[in-house]
Amino acid sequence: MCGIVGYIGQKDSTEVLLKGLEKLEYRGYDSAGIATLNTDGMHVYKVKGRIAALRDKVDPAVTGEIGIGHTRWATHGEPSVENAHPHQSNNARFTLVHNGVIENFYEVRDQYLNGVALKSETDTEIIVQLIEVFFEETQDVLEAFRKAMLALKGSYAIALIDQENPDVIYVSKNKSPLLVGLGDGFNLVASDAMATLRETDRYLEIEDKEIVLVRKTHVEIQKFDGEEVVRAPFVAEIDAADTEKGTYPHFMLKEIDEQPFVIRKIIQEYQDENDAIKLDADIRKAMKKVDRIYIIAAGTSYHAGLVGKQFLEKLANIPVEVHIASEFSYNMPLLSEKPLFIFISQSGETADSRSVLVKIKELGHTALTVTNVPGSTLSREADHTLHLHAGPEIAVASTKAYTAQIAVLAILAVDTAKAKGIALDFDPLQELGIVASAMESLTDQKEEFEAIAKDMFATTPNAFYIGRGMDYFVVQEASLKLKEISYIQAEGFAGGELKHGTIALIEDGTPVIAISTQENVNYSIRGNVQEVEARGAKACVISLKGLDQDTDSFVLPHVHELLTPLVSVIPMQLLAYYAALHRDCDVDKPRNLAKSVTVE
Repeated sequence: MCGIVGYIGQKDSTEVLLKGLEKLEYRGYDSAGIATLNTDGMHVYKVKGRIAALRDKVDPAVTGEIGIGHTRWATHGEPSVENAHPHQSNNARFTLVHNGVIENFYEVRDQYLNGVALKSETDTEIIVQLIEVFFEETQDVLEAFRKAMLALKGSYAIALIDQENPDVIYVSKNKSPLLVGLGDGFNLVASDAMATLRETDRYLEIEDKEIVLVRKTHVEIQKFDGEEVVRAPFVAEIDAADTEKGTYPHFMLKEIDEQPFVIRKIIQEYQDENDAIKLDADIRKAMKKVDRIYIIAAGTSYHAGLVGKQFLEKLANIPVEVHIASEFSYNMPLLSEKPLFIFISQSGETADSRSVLVKIKELGHTALTVTNVPGSTLSREADHTLHLHAGPEIAVASTKAYTAQIAVLAILAVDTAKAKGIALDFDPLQELGIVASAMESLTDQKEEFEAIAKDMFATTPNAFYIGRGMDYFVVQEASLKLKEISYIQAEGFAGGELKHGTIALIEDGTPVIAISTQENVNYSIRGNVQEVEARGAKACVISLKGLDQDTDSFVLPHVHELLTPLVSVIPMQLLAYYAALHRDCDVDKPRNLAKSVTVE
């Protein structure tokens, strides 16, 4: 992984590739490269580091009407120029980029590539070398490409250029996202539509184990057995302007500020002309007949799922289990008789979640995807989709997608409750309107959170967050935000668990941030704060109006108790942002992380 861009058309491909790769920087990467083909041959440029360094290395005098580019996030082999893509076959005829992980990397190498000199440590290079070996046998590029794809096991999205044939890009995928963009007299390849929105908004979906021949004027899709596939294009529902920072110094800060507008957008999209919830009737029908819901997610989406569990159990009376996708895939529990699976994913491309989706669909179970990208793999392959309407989220650390997930899950829970005839005194659309206003007031108080962050996190190597009930789920997300962008070792704990081991880690000056928004545990969590303060901790309490005390560091505007995670997380996001900012960290692109995790 992480990003692919390709172009074939009537103009120079270089700028298309570089601008496309710049649009994919948000996904996270450690090296980058492009290859362009012209009458002088193939020209390959690779760097360890940022696209800016790649721009400096590219010779502006070299042009070519066909090219491929890639940003790499290391899986096999360290970040280096040698391991960066594109990779070439030993005779330099074939040039290839690849996202994914080839699981039978060693088997393919040992079976087919004995005596072949490898220049890198990557699993990607064995693909292009394998194509050369098969071409020497068949003297047919398409057949060699097909044979190579059949030999591979694992996840891949591949784009290949043949130096002897400048009229086609060979493309295939399995478990990794890849699209073909359609233009007038040109066509494109991209792992994410955002990479090529400057050129087109029309795309062709590629399904697993298909081969696509991308030419200037047309595109051919075929299955591995050669059967032709005809598929209608779709229009990407993304505004290119949403992918720009504008006047903001970082995408993360912009996306934190966008959260009130996202909540209002969700209200608008899920409200009918009578101010009632507007939801697909098939989703409502599916929710009514289940006996248990299994929420499958990872990272921030998993934390949103923990909050969603409370909505679905307390409002709709449906038992819910929340599972980490990567664990569920290999250790499936005993399922109920009428399960429904909810997959939560910002990108809709999370490989671990898709692995679970494939397995449960084989078992005949119903799947609902909650995602920010309606045309994504998880959306296409599930039975139903709920769209987050959050707009593109560029910063690696998720903010607005998290709150959008919680808001949509609340709407789903209330709609299900009403469909089951359960009487509620909770109007989610009205209450979400109050939440949006509260969020706005919080994002207007950045200076206060910046001061708290400087005071709490300026030099500390670690920090702890504590909460109870719904607040416990929020502190797990808060600790993830801090660690992923500031590199401070942070953990979120249930306040009642402190005495069962964790309190041994408290020393003089250890930062402890406590959240108190739940009335039934307000005094309990404050008791936990006193316990850590007695052992030298530097405590910061953030409470809900009505539960506050004079010594609290910040008081949140009052909202419905069930929806407090939507407001209590805003200070947590801002604390993490300012902690990273004042420690000179790369806020939008933290080290070692990728935005869209498309390999297991």
